[in-house]
Amino acid sequence: MRYYALARPERRVLVARDGDDIFDLPSANPDVEGYFDLVRAARITNQSVERVARGLLDEAEEVAPEELTGRLGRPAVPEEVWAAGVTYRISEKAREAESGMPDVYVDVYERERPELFFKATGSRTVGPGDAVGVREDSAWNVPEPELGIVLHRGDIVGYTIGNDVSSRSIEGTNPLYLPQAKVYERCCSIGPCITPPGTVGDPHDLGMAMTIERDGEVVYDEATSTSEMVVTCEELVSYYTRHNVVPETAVLLTGTALVPDEDFTLRRGDEVRIEIEGIGVLENSVTVV
Repeated sequence: MRYYALARPERRVLVARDGDDIFDLPSANPDVEGYFDLVRAARITNQSVERVARGLLDEAEEVAPEELTGRLGRPAVPEEVWAAGVTYRISEKAREAESGMPDVYVDVYERERPELFFKATGSRTVGPGDAVGVREDSAWNVPEPELGIVLHRGDIVGYTIGNDVSSRSIEGTNPLYLPQAKVYERCCSIGPCITPPGTVGDPHDLGMAMTIERDGEVVYDEATSTSEMVVTCEELVSYYTRHNVVPETAVLLTGTALVPDEDFTLRRGDEVRIEIEGIGVLENSVTVV
């Protein structure tokens, strides 16, 4: 199953999609307001998330399929979003190109310890169909499509799609400006759903694609695979949780392998479409913040 949040006027509704069937889980139990409520119930009862959800289906109201083509909310609002960098060769090359200090990125790519950095609080994230932001004081801004690891108390409980929007001109000036290049209003999108580990399959062998449209024309269209990562999801989580007081809920983005050419920058009104096999499609427009 995959888990979505419908953005209804009166409330956010957690729904489970099982093939062609879609179920309103709070209609069966109002205490199940979000995906992490399922995770907590699974931990308490020593069951899988899937088994807990299936126990609600007989009493849950069915949802019309067209509702999933309408307004979706964030499938989870994590307390923290972190991200990894230089986990793909192309990312390392792109970071070298943008920086006057390229050696720092080569050093990270070739070492055991990954680059991890704080990306966003929940309030800085947006969901499917909403607008991601680019900084007004940055001349070079790019989307970064990434597999997102959904964590509960440091344990992997699912996967999602993330867009780690980045201000390359700011980071390229000096690597110490990384927080300003990464952390700002609308700097990250998450969605469209959460797929549990048992459903997504091998997270290290998923097709990933990104398309960017501008004024109705495709200006970027490339694809890759998470098999190109030089570290595993488990290794990234291990470094994230080491000597760290992690929040109850978090998303850890795993780095990007799709990087537009150096002469490309996002503009207001662009449409970014990211697809990851086994999860779905995350679509966002672009605004300036």
